[in-house]
Amino acid sequence: MSSKITMSLAIAAALSSALSTIVVSPAQAGSKEKCYGVSLKGQNDCAAGAGTTCAATSKVDFQGNAWRLVDQGACVATQTPFGPGSLTAIKRPS
Repeated sequence: MSSKITMSLAIAAALSSALSTIVVSPAQAGSKEKCYGVSLKGQNDCAAGAGTTCAATSKVDFQGNAWRLVDQGACVATQTPFGPGSLTAIKRPS
């Protein structure tokens, strides 16, 4: 196999793996909820505000408009240095 094909296959495998962690089945979505303000920089599942596209684009830890899927009922019990997670986007100090 040529090195270009090997590299292409490696990239495809990495992208497939990354996307599989983002895509949520309907069964999983029923037991999960969006929790805003709990993800670390670059580890959000989606919605990270202006200038970002989606997953893994949050700019700071615990960004208030970036969410992460968590188990149903766990969001508001999740503590951060700024307080608990929220089921809606929250404003954080800059």
